[in-house]
Amino acid sequence: MRIAVTGASGGLGGRVVAMCAAYYPSWECIGLARKDADLLNPATVEPAIISCRPDVVVHCAAMTAVDVCEEEQSLAMAINVEGTRVVASVAKKAGAKFVYISTDYIFDGKKETPYTEDDPPNPLSVYGKTKMLGEGIAAEVLGSLIVRTSWLYGSAGKSFVSTILRLASTQKELRIVNDQVGAPTCSADLALAILRLLEKDASGIYHVTNSGYCSWFDFAREIIAMWKMDGVTVIPITSLELGRPAKRPLNSRLDCSRYENVTGERMREWRTALADVLCGAAG
Repeated sequence: MRIAVTGASGGLGGRVVAMCAAYYPSWECIGLARKDADLLNPATVEPAIISCRPDVVVHCAAMTAVDVCEEEQSLAMAINVEGTRVVASVAKKAGAKFVYISTDYIFDGKKETPYTEDDPPNPLSVYGKTKMLGEGIAAEVLGSLIVRTSWLYGSAGKSFVSTILRLASTQKELRIVNDQVGAPTCSADLALAILRLLEKDASGIYHVTNSGYCSWFDFAREIIAMWKMDGVTVIPITSLELGRPAKRPLNSRLDCSRYENVTGERMREWRTALADVLCGAAG
């Protein structure tokens, strides 16, 4: 199998390439960075992907800064919607399976239990809306695979984990939201899960996160504890107190039963994954 991965210079795209080499060495996984396939320059996308002669196109490239998407809506639409449209069209032209990475932020967070793949989306933010529209584009490609995840982080790139470690190195108190709940998900684990779904030739929508859940406050406290920053105090606040430009769902929990049933694999617990990332064993 030959796989082309957009956004390969990002945390998830790079992990898909690395995990493919480690776990599926008979497959060829080709990473395409922005310099190869720029979603803001559609003319670069088709030749970059077609040259890979792919059986699968995994579309990891996206604008994921939620608040920036809120403030730069046209840019978010250009990258996350129109860019996805271009990549999906090229995948279809190449006769390749199209894999789209989506998010928990397509939901409004009002449900009291974990969201299933069949729950109707109702995004609160521009970012969530662009990803929902991207899902619609992906769904039009026959046999496509849509993978929704939440709270993604890894050892590479900017993430909540890297932000907490940076802030904790200079501040004694961190004020972190305690009323948003979800599952922190390690990019290496998600990358392997995507490859497992490809091995099963899965199509449709799948929720994939590390198991268990917590608030951002709990997540921050665990990071501080594992990094042994004893002099740092984490203080819980509400989303309203934080006052971010984009609204976030209070409940971001995703039901991953469909993934488990199809692959026979259960994603590991989020604290276990976090510990591996912090000690450099994964991410």
